[in-house]
Amino acid sequence: MTPETVLSLAGVSYAYPGSESPALDGINLDIRRGEIVFVTGPTGAGKTTLCLAASGILHHDYGGRLEGRITILGKDVRDYPGMASIGRHVGVVFDDADAQLIFSTVEEEVASGLENLGLPRDEMRQRLSHVMEATGIAHLADRAPHTLSGGQKQRVAIAATLILGTEILILDEPTAELDAEATATVSALLRRLSEEGTAVLIVEQKLDDLAGIADRVILIEGGVITREGTPGEVLQHPGDGGIRPTSPPRRSAAAPIISIRGLIHRYDGVTALAGVDLDVAPGEIVAVVGENGSGKTTLVKHLNGLLRPTAGSVFVDGLDAAAEPVAILARHAGLVFQNPDTMLFADTVEEEVAFGLRNIDPGGPRHQVDAALREVGLLHRKAAYPRSLSRGER
Repeated sequence: MTPETVLSLAGVSYAYPGSESPALDGINLDIRRGEIVFVTGPTGAGKTTLCLAASGILHHDYGGRLEGRITILGKDVRDYPGMASIGRHVGVVFDDADAQLIFSTVEEEVASGLENLGLPRDEMRQRLSHVMEATGIAHLADRAPHTLSGGQKQRVAIAATLILGTEILILDEPTAELDAEATATVSALLRRLSEEGTAVLIVEQKLDDLAGIADRVILIEGGVITREGTPGEVLQHPGDGGIRPTSPPRRSAAAPIISIRGLIHRYDGVTALAGVDLDVAPGEIVAVVGENGSGKTTLVKHLNGLLRPTAGSVFVDGLDAAAEPVAILARHAGLVFQNPDTMLFADTVEEEVAFGLRNIDPGGPRHQVDAALREVGLLHRKAAYPRSLSRGER
């Protein structure tokens, strides 16, 4: 017996307010109960917009021009009175975990959705314990969400959605900030949910890590589905898929441009760094890796003065990062955060990029802005509102 279709998009096209070109163009997609469907494609292809359409958010919370028909559990999204009623059937995890976390502790955050389900107290406690253990956040129960690492926040957002037990789960790059172990945990959890009948729609770039659980993969480009099939049919990886260096690591005999000795940092009694020593030479590329919450972001925030050492020393280009103002350090150390939305505030992409230049060199040539935008492939979006861009473009 073929499983029933629980989510359907028929001829769906959508253009954001003020945009002439559609973000989605004639999308046809059916997802069955218990099926895991992956959506992938280049930056700006329409992947997140597809999630917003499938969850009913475009119809109920956005303006713009929406055409076609979207049905959830056989009911047109227009017939649901609002997102609260859709939320009883569809759980959504967005790529920006910070936007979903509002409570004072992790436990409160995850349990918040249960209050509206009218469950017996014992069942609520049992479900809460199970989901927090399954997502690997039980040890964070009393922590404030804003103190967590990006990967830990993502797991909390996933847990807060999973606990609702919805029939359809939509996830927009849920493992983008997770380490390998956490990714494997989420992967196993999604497979178990699908076996229990939950339909799962995932926008994801980590296909090598997660393709094994997908029943179907959809490639979307320019708002159009260009390929669809099994993972093997759509994801034609050449060779063995391994990572091979194209050249040997570069070595430099020059004095370190970054020198860290005995770096210790504590947050309210929690030790995030415990005696780090590190030298980085001019022109050297260094990858700092580790599990979520291991101190990676804490380490790099010391390089431009956003954090100051509890103990130890940090020197950047000969400057004492514990003493120099952030404005001075920013001339020597640029930092791109894992969540781009914490950095964007201007009205246009051009103004956003020009802001730093004006602060470092008020008389700097304007052509540098265009050159930087051209380098990252965004010159054609210079007049766009930054938060209207896709996550990859942001």
